Amino acid sequence: MGQPAPARSDDHSDDDWWRSAVIHQVYVRSFADGDGDGTGDLAGVRAKLPYLAELGVDALWFNPWYLSPMKDGGYDVADYRTVDPAFGTLAEAEKLITEARELGIRTIIDIVPNHVSDQHAWFRAALAGGPERDLFHFRPGRGEHGELPPNNWTSEFGGPAWTRLPVSHQRPSEEGPSGPVASDGDWYLHLFAPEQPDLNWAHPAVRQEHEDILRFWFERGVAGVRIDSAALPAKDPLLPDLVEGPGPHPYVDRDELHDVYRAWRAIADEYDAVFVGEVWLPDAERFARYLRPDELHTAFNFSFMTCPWDAGRLRTSIDETLAEHAPVGAPATWVLCNHDVTRTVTRYGRSDTGFDFATKTFGTPTDLALGTRRARAAALLSLALPGTVYLYQGEELGLPEAEVAREHIQDPMHARSGGTDPGRDGCRVPLPWAAKEPYAGFGSRNTPWLPQPDHWATYAADRQQDDPHSMLTLYRRAIRLRPVFGTGPLTWLPAPEGVLAFERADGLRCLVNLADTPADLPEHAGILLASGTLDTGNRLPRDTAVWLRARTARLSESEGSPS
Repeated sequence: MGQPAPARSDDHSDDDWWRSAVIHQVYVRSFADGDGDGTGDLAGVRAKLPYLAELGVDALWFNPWYLSPMKDGGYDVADYRTVDPAFGTLAEAEKLITEARELGIRTIIDIVPNHVSDQHAWFRAALAGGPERDLFHFRPGRGEHGELPPNNWTSEFGGPAWTRLPVSHQRPSEEGPSGPVASDGDWYLHLFAPEQPDLNWAHPAVRQEHEDILRFWFERGVAGVRIDSAALPAKDPLLPDLVEGPGPHPYVDRDELHDVYRAWRAIADEYDAVFVGEVWLPDAERFARYLRPDELHTAFNFSFMTCPWDAGRLRTSIDETLAEHAPVGAPATWVLCNHDVTRTVTRYGRSDTGFDFATKTFGTPTDLALGTRRARAAALLSLALPGTVYLYQGEELGLPEAEVAREHIQDPMHARSGGTDPGRDGCRVPLPWAAKEPYAGFGSRNTPWLPQPDHWATYAADRQQDDPHSMLTLYRRAIRLRPVFGTGPLTWLPAPEGVLAFERADGLRCLVNLADTPADLPEHAGILLASGTLDTGNRLPRDTAVWLRARTARLSESEGSPS
């Protein structure tokens, strides 16, 4: 990958670095394989830190790297204080955190408060009839013989959210020290896979354990925590049926969650650490409550990520996002894709350019040339907006969604759907680093845990690094130039129908043409960067974005010359 990049100057050295950061998501299992066994690991990430520094990102968000049976890609955690041997060791994680920080890159880890693995010590003890049973949601079934689930809740992965204990877990029915012990026929709650039993957040031991886990990782230099399924952990203690209509939801966005996150925030403030919540909520007011000054610092913006490639819809999403964050003073976040959704290049190349889990199907026709052109424009759009940008690994390479053969799919979403949903593995295929090396330079001596498509090497980072027109070069230039937009507000400018145009600090402007025909550029003092070649007469082609200087302004040496 060329010479290692020098340590980057820390452009976000103050306490508010997270308000305008570019954060790179690392799905460790698929990033780079340091020991050649077919699975990405921390050694692989450490070897690629110079690449990440040259890309210019401010922080890395790691999907779970903890001990796990990997029934849901590591989101089934068996031990939060142990790194899974497939990824490395705790000592290696500590080295990674330190080495990244020396390059000006902070580390954000993933915490999964809603559930643990069924191999977690607590759940094994609960099945053995211990008092740990109270740390989960065990209930007798309904029906004459308890053969029906305790309520009508469904799993996020499809099917019922309850699993009945097998005969092998039959226990005496008499009272134990903490109430009835687990008995044959009892059911346990899991909003995700059966191997992911939900925790009982009404129990003080659950709260204490997670506060201790936060301190454990903050003491090791972690700068932030991403909270998985942040609106789900608290449950109505009665576990009633889910019914349509007004009133509190029995397990989504419960008011008691805010006490949990206030306690977490107090801990984070001790370490100058930050939180980002995975909060899927349609209600803007309810969403903003998680971002009050004494709760979470930021939350993912799913409205923007799932929005179709449509000027009106995107502008509405941007306006609503900024408006819902303004009352609580939190920065917006901008995300085009992640480890759970269809990759940007593929999504934008389809007739339906939005994202919905329910619409994912095998064999959806895709125009990758069109999708790539739009993804390049979307990169400049997102990086010009005020707030924090999250970049999923491989997005800077323009990777499309891979079609993973059914026999290789490991995502439980596929199995739980009865095989109709292709699942999320298509965006998790191991990265291509070197075109001429085995497995496109992923580092494996054996077949990687997910197979790479035959054409994967054409996207390799070493092919793109010296190509002035590559997606990688575009992202490097855009991230380097992004600070010129400052941290001030966004002002929309008059523009033809189908064109988004706004101004940021010092006359810096972004224009994106989503119309069917080229658009005339307004008068300007110079072009900083364009996502594609401009038409004759400096007209902006369809599905193309450009950054302009509206008036003469001196760029610093680090920002380089206009491109």
